[in-house]
Amino acid sequence: MNSTGSAASAGAAESAAGAHAEMHAGPHAQAHAEVHAGPHAAAPTDASTDEIVAGLFRAHALALIRMALLLVGDQPSAEDVVQDAFLGLHRALPRLRDRDKALAYVRASVVNGCRSVQRGRRRAWLRRIEHEPPVWSAESEVLAGEDRRAVLAAVARLPVRAREVLALRYYLDLQHHEIAAILGISRGTVSSTASRALAALARELKEEV
Repeated sequence: MNSTGSAASAGAAESAAGAHAEMHAGPHAQAHAEVHAGPHAAAPTDASTDEIVAGLFRAHALALIRMALLLVGDQPSAEDVVQDAFLGLHRALPRLRDRDKALAYVRASVVNGCRSVQRGRRRAWLRRIEHEPPVWSAESEVLAGEDRRAVLAAVARLPVRAREVLALRYYLDLQHHEIAAILGISRGTVSSTASRALAALARELKEEV
C-alpha cells in the first residue's frame, strides 16, 4: 500500500511538471520504470524542479514584474504574465537540457507574454470591446517613483521593440548579447535600437521640460 501510494503521488507530481515527457514515454514504459526504480525514484527530480523554480522566483520575480509593467502598462497584467512564465518553466524544466538556461527561458517567456497581452488589446480595440486601459502613470509610480513618471510615459510611446530592448537593458541589466538571444535579433540591432530609443526619449523629455 505504501509503495502504491508513493507511486501515485510521484505520478501526480510528474503530470504537473512534465506532462509532455510522460505522454511520449507511454503508460507501459512509465509503469515499468516505477516498478524497477522504486517509489522514491521520481522524488529527487520533482524536488529539484520545485527548488529551482522557487529560487528563481524569489530572486527575479520582482525585477521581471517591473519589466513587464513597463511593457504592458498595468500591474495585474504584468503579474499574470510573470506568473504564467514561471508556471511554464515548471512544466518545461524537466525537459530542459541545460538548467543554467532556466532564467533565460523565463525572461523570454515574459517578453512573449507581454506581446500576447498587447496583441489581445489590439484585437479587442479592433472589435470595439471595452477593456481596462494600461495605467502607465499611477501603477508605474508605485514601483519606479514619481520622478520617473515622465520617463515611463515617454517609454510607453516608443515602438514595441524599442521598449523591449530598453526594459531588458535597464530593468534587468542585461548585456547586448543576452538581449539579442531573448529577442532573436542580432547584437547590432540591439545596439542600434537602444541608441535610437534613447535619442528619441532625450528629444521628447527635453521638449517637455
